[in-house]
Amino acid sequence: MKASATLQLNKAHWPVTVLGPGRRIGLWVQGCTIRCRGCVSQDTWATDPTRTMTVADLVAWCRKVSDGKLDGVTISGGEPFEQPAGLAALLQALRLWRREAKLDFDILCYSGFPLKMLKRKHAGLLALLDAVIPEPYADNLPLSAVWRGSSNQPLVALSDRGRARYAPYLDAHAPAEGKRMQAAVEGGRVWMIGIPERGDMERVEALCASRGLTLGQVSWRR
Repeated sequence: MKASATLQLNKAHWPVTVLGPGRRIGLWVQGCTIRCRGCVSQDTWATDPTRTMTVADLVAWCRKVSDGKLDGVTISGGEPFEQPAGLAALLQALRLWRREAKLDFDILCYSGFPLKMLKRKHAGLLALLDAVIPEPYADNLPLSAVWRGSSNQPLVALSDRGRARYAPYLDAHAPAEGKRMQAAVEGGRVWMIGIPERGDMERVEALCASRGLTLGQVSWRR
């Protein structure tokens, strides 16, 4: 990993329990040109140089907050594969940490690009991952599978670790009682983490309004 490697990062959170198995570090990159209709993370679309940080600092944060007691790292966004150099450096650094500390966490990455395109253009990055959830979000398709926003998005295991860990979830349905979300408050902002059901964010906004709380800028509407 180059000491100068950087990524534009929207946010990072620990622990995340709704985007992959177990207790995970969640990393959301900044910048996405795919811009799927109905995306609930529109705040991650625009590139923003002020959100640039070194991969070394990011991995140091991961080490500190988790104290090595993590089951995985989930990378989302934004579109991680639109920062290929930074993503490669991040994956290499995470794998080095895992190997040197003798840990067993997996690395899962979301992408809005088709799997065929990722295999053609980013095979080297896929080789550094344990699993990927690709394909653009389609808001006219059902949210039937666990950890996925629409039914066109597969969960693809890419390594021996990934195949062992994700085997029970490849065709797993979302919980019958609905998808789970996490809420976190940081710097005066409320973060909703996870994959909501259709209309959930509007229902959250209406509930807040009924209790006298007006939401300002929201990520699911521009």
